[in-house]
Amino acid sequence: MKVLVIGGVAAGTKAAAKLKREDPSAEVLLLNKGANISYAGCGLPYYVGGVIHDKAELIVNTPEKFAKLTGVTVQCGVEATSLDRAAKTVTARSLQDGTETVHSYDKLVVAVGASPVVPPIEGVGLKNVFFLRTPEDAIALRETLETGDIRRAVVVGGGYIGLETAENLAARGIRTTVLEMLPQILPGFDPELAEYAENCLADRDIMVFTGEKVYALVGEEKVERVQCESRKMKTDLVVLSTGIRPNTAWLQDSGLEMFKGTLLTDLHGRTNDESIWALGDCAMVHNLITGESAWSPMGSTANIAARSAAKNMAGAECDYLGVLGTAVCHLPELNVGRTGLTEAQAAAAGFDAVSATCVVGDKAHYYPGSGEFIIKVIADRSTTRLLGVQVLGKGAVDKVVDVAVAAIAMKAALSDLANLDFAYAPPFSTAIHPFAAAVQILLNKLSGALVSVTPAEYKAGKAEGYRVVDVGMQPSIPGADWLDLTAIGGVVPGYAVDEKLLLVCAKGKRAYLTQNRLRHYGYTDTLVLEGGVTVNGSELVK
Repeated sequence: MKVLVIGGVAAGTKAAAKLKREDPSAEVLLLNKGANISYAGCGLPYYVGGVIHDKAELIVNTPEKFAKLTGVTVQCGVEATSLDRAAKTVTARSLQDGTETVHSYDKLVVAVGASPVVPPIEGVGLKNVFFLRTPEDAIALRETLETGDIRRAVVVGGGYIGLETAENLAARGIRTTVLEMLPQILPGFDPELAEYAENCLADRDIMVFTGEKVYALVGEEKVERVQCESRKMKTDLVVLSTGIRPNTAWLQDSGLEMFKGTLLTDLHGRTNDESIWALGDCAMVHNLITGESAWSPMGSTANIAARSAAKNMAGAECDYLGVLGTAVCHLPELNVGRTGLTEAQAAAAGFDAVSATCVVGDKAHYYPGSGEFIIKVIADRSTTRLLGVQVLGKGAVDKVVDVAVAAIAMKAALSDLANLDFAYAPPFSTAIHPFAAAVQILLNKLSGALVSVTPAEYKAGKAEGYRVVDVGMQPSIPGADWLDLTAIGGVVPGYAVDEKLLLVCAKGKRAYLTQNRLRHYGYTDTLVLEGGVTVNGSELVK
């Protein structure tokens, strides 16, 4: 079997290496445009910030080392230019001398990745304007920072890489601003949690402006200002993190099915040509919940899909059922993670989505370094099937996300998850695991034991006409009456039993306890504000 792999980094090298393990007799040739066939793309922001000290650590494998380790033949500095599906050949051009070579195949793997989107604006060619996609990009950016001439920086794009880059620039003492054209940062998060993260960034001196389109980069030889729709910003450096585009232009007339330049595949990773597989950032996979095609340009997806596809090429039957949009991101003193569907996505997919947002401990409250998680749990109302989770906090958000990944993949209902035997010791967790606590809160809401309003509903005005009652341990809401839970022993003077009361505390728990007690004494129309002041503080003081 003669297998031709176009592209390296994550998907191409993983597919080639796994295929040789599955079928050592296979003749595998890997063609790669760049000199580095395998590098740590997700680690680039951390090299910029100096967390990763040596640039050599970014290189996972050299061509020579990879070839000796796997038995794959590697040619670098070679770019594929055309595909002849009928003849089963690919024409490739040497970037060194321009000579062309025709390579035949029995099976073809397209893993050509993606390149940064270059926005069509004036000034992108100025000095000190950077992208961050390859080790060379990161090395050039860090060398510029180390000149000592950079005081201010602007990152254009509020996705994960853009925010990680902003964090690492700020960690070097550079005054950093993030500009995002969309209404929010952190794609894949619901707006109220993205806004919370935005406020946390501002508290750490990283200013974020959303809904802000960049029209031009201005300067003589190097960038000096960023021209936006509503403002001009002085800067010494710009990092453009405005998305990526699949490197599939050479395949436009090949007859391979695509969506916005991304190759469509089946559950085996195969395209509409039974001899051609597509993997990594240039390929679509599937959403595990909806079954719809999904683009997941993540190193994790590339590796998992490539491993699965290699087994299929070697004769196994191995479906890769798909992705959940799982992601984690490290920000200054805040970690964020998510998986599954957002509330809006769940509704669009035909689910009757219901959610609960809560603030729970990340470990025993008395243990040094303990903190809090903000967790949003999303489920289908009728079946209580878990559909999505979003979590923010200083602690290990990934452990909550990973539990949710397993639960969603197994199509678990909330009742399946509420009492699981999760690991507990004070340095690691709370006695009732934070994920389980969040699940139980949503179950309370579904059963009617908790009657609440979500942060998004509150912002949309669902609690209008309700009297705000501060039920925190100490008064904290300007202009609101304060009610002490421990003093409630019957009907409370000044509060009619049929009055509309919005109960607000720091996190939401004390408000729930107050609601429970008031309902016992005949109060019929109380609402708990989910997330309390922690999540809704900026709205409460308006």
